[in-house]
Amino acid sequence: MSGKDIPIANPPSLPSHLPDSVLELAVQPKKQPIQDDAKRSLQSFQRAAEYIAAAMIFLRDNVLVDSELKPEHLKPRLLGHWGTCPGLILVWSHLNLLIRNHDLDMIYVVGPGHGAPAALAALWLEGSLEKFYPGQYDRNAEGLRNLITRFSVPGGFPSHINAETPGSIHEGGELGYALSVSFGAVMDNPDLIVTCVVGDGEAETGPTATAWHAIKYLDPAESGAVIPILHANGFKISERTIFGCMDDKEILSLFSGYGYQVCIVEDMGNIDDELQNALEWAVAEIKKIQQAARSGKPMEKPRWPMLVLRTPKGWTGPKEVEGKLIEGTFHAHQVPLPKANSDPSQLKALNDWLSSYKISELLDGGKPTKIVLDVLPRKEEKKLGQLKVTYDPYISLKAVDWQQFGVDKGTDQSSMKTTGKFLDKVFQENPKTIRLFSPDELESNKLDAVLDHTQRNFQWDQYSRANGGRVIEVLSEHNCQGFMQGYTLTGRTAIFPSYESFLGIVHTMMVQYSKFVKIAREVKWRGDLPSINYIETSTWARQEHNGFSHQNPSFIGAVLNIKPEAARVSFTPLPVDSQITDLTQVYLPPDANCFLSTIHHCLQSRNKTNLAIGSKQPTAVYLSPSEAAEHCRRGASVWPFASSPEALQPNQPDVVLVGIGVEVTFETIKAAELLRALCPALRVRVVNVTDLMILAPESRHPHALSRAAFEDIFTPDRPVLFNYHGYATELQALLFGRPRPDRMSVSGYREEGSTTTPFDMMLVNSVSRFDLARKALQVGTDRNVKVKGQADRLVGEVDRRVEEVKQFIVEHGKDPDDIYELPKFD
Repeated sequence: MSGKDIPIANPPSLPSHLPDSVLELAVQPKKQPIQDDAKRSLQSFQRAAEYIAAAMIFLRDNVLVDSELKPEHLKPRLLGHWGTCPGLILVWSHLNLLIRNHDLDMIYVVGPGHGAPAALAALWLEGSLEKFYPGQYDRNAEGLRNLITRFSVPGGFPSHINAETPGSIHEGGELGYALSVSFGAVMDNPDLIVTCVVGDGEAETGPTATAWHAIKYLDPAESGAVIPILHANGFKISERTIFGCMDDKEILSLFSGYGYQVCIVEDMGNIDDELQNALEWAVAEIKKIQQAARSGKPMEKPRWPMLVLRTPKGWTGPKEVEGKLIEGTFHAHQVPLPKANSDPSQLKALNDWLSSYKISELLDGGKPTKIVLDVLPRKEEKKLGQLKVTYDPYISLKAVDWQQFGVDKGTDQSSMKTTGKFLDKVFQENPKTIRLFSPDELESNKLDAVLDHTQRNFQWDQYSRANGGRVIEVLSEHNCQGFMQGYTLTGRTAIFPSYESFLGIVHTMMVQYSKFVKIAREVKWRGDLPSINYIETSTWARQEHNGFSHQNPSFIGAVLNIKPEAARVSFTPLPVDSQITDLTQVYLPPDANCFLSTIHHCLQSRNKTNLAIGSKQPTAVYLSPSEAAEHCRRGASVWPFASSPEALQPNQPDVVLVGIGVEVTFETIKAAELLRALCPALRVRVVNVTDLMILAPESRHPHALSRAAFEDIFTPDRPVLFNYHGYATELQALLFGRPRPDRMSVSGYREEGSTTTPFDMMLVNSVSRFDLARKALQVGTDRNVKVKGQADRLVGEVDRRVEEVKQFIVEHGKDPDDIYELPKFD
């Protein structure tokens, strides 16, 4: 037998060695049969949706199989995933009935996003596609034909659920985040229930594994609830799943320990009654937990409901083709009849399969019959594809004047401590529409001032439960990201601070989210969203006690790799009413006042992915609050206080020094100070860039500086030395295409580090004041006859000072006391 052959459909799991008493943990809801008319409508909806979902994968003509299928009726490329669709449709139909019976506000989050045919079929039947795409997917013969024939072809819906799918707040392209997104969505939405189907393949992922703990961060007094449904159909693309090979005792032990009450739904002979009873029980349990909390007597460690749904993979599809088992095996995962457009026997099997649904009984002239539609919610706005919070959710924050938290220039201040005080006020002014999700790094990152008037929110801790805390700390970046996405996609504002080196953990999640928002901005019926906001601190430049493992600025590159049409990589705020959309933004404010200005803008912006990078340690403040606001607005400025007076004149500098990032900007200014002392005749212009994309060629980004504006700041032909916080190659790629890139040199993080002093980190990565001054002397004296002959001697003096500092660090285990003195220019 081949290693991939399955001898029987729906193979049982091997029995565990747990005691039978564990089975007593299973919830047995009261058995209440569904009324006959409701059951007929449920099953009619299921049959109709299953037919449409299957037809979408195969057909380009004869979409109602009015005659025998022929090869020309089939698409040339058969694309899609059938295996999960019947289970998703089963749940969708029952949620319809649940909403109808209880007038619920409900979102359906589908973890297996490749089950798009199921969602689209149900959305067409309920009329949501007609609402949002009038004239294209109406509930008539033409609309159905368009849906089926355009699926997974250019111009139609993709094979994954995405932002074009009504009701969706989660794409499911990269598996693992459905559950955390669902919990983020219900936070501060007390009347909302999210039903989340987690595929048993998806459940194997790390993000899903930790997301089961999200119930421990859900306060039932202030938030809604999630009904997780683990869909255990046993198989992924070509292998059995872990959860499909766990018996009931193992499933019950695992999820009971997590804090759930578990109801297993698996009686295929009575699946509709069993599933509806389970959902009714789940809603009743949710209301019981919420009512207790909202009456002031919250339960300690409430056990929230969850369902385990066991249905065959590819249920209602072909059972066997050419001697190969299909239903109940991994062969049903994608296209169960992959040769139907070329093989007569598979074409006949497809004809028999589609005919088995008897679609003519369910559609009248292409329109769904009354029995199909009776199960739907009575109110249009309650249908799963039309709940307003899924497509037009934006809630603006009450703005706080950030300048009242500004600090004096000429002092050393922590950007994070200063920003924490500002955020504390923002939280006070917006007690139900902003949250902070942090991987246990809030105090380490010196943002703990936000806790002055709020608390952490951890419901299993008796010291932080039931107090309305705005801060959720959990040592899972995946959970923080998922919570933030769900919270933001339902209209509220979220902040995610993290150590710089570990934001890469959610790199792909950030990319997936940015793509979702990009498509959402192109969909006319979707409204604005608050931006998601990362604060990246504890940077590589100040990891003296953690060492090399904590030195990694690669998240910037993750953003830069997004195409400019989809991304805005910026270090400066845009006006709130900016017309540029679908942008990802990266900020490196050079001081505390600029950081305040940046965070204020991020919280007021819309439809963006914002990354603000700063230092938690006290660093120099160069600009007053009003100066910082102007500097951030412009995106790049020549800083006169650090420049030679002659270098401020057009095209007069001998060399241009550019700082991008907190510590490297300090080193840039200290290099200018050093050069002023060593070689006052050298004309040095100092520039700080806060909007990285202004450096790109005009054709590559809408915020790129014109050639004239670029040359006004950086000169047409003088040497330009960039001191950059990230990897040099990132900046070099942006500058490619600018005139005379040969005159531009970029220094950045070089993957050199250890447990060492902060200034030694500057030295080993060649971004120190000495490195910059040495380069300036080497390239900046060609046009200055007064200093040309002194270059070698002055470079030697710089090297001597470097050796002095290195020797001091080795002998004393710390940086020289004067190394961080504020720069002074006479």
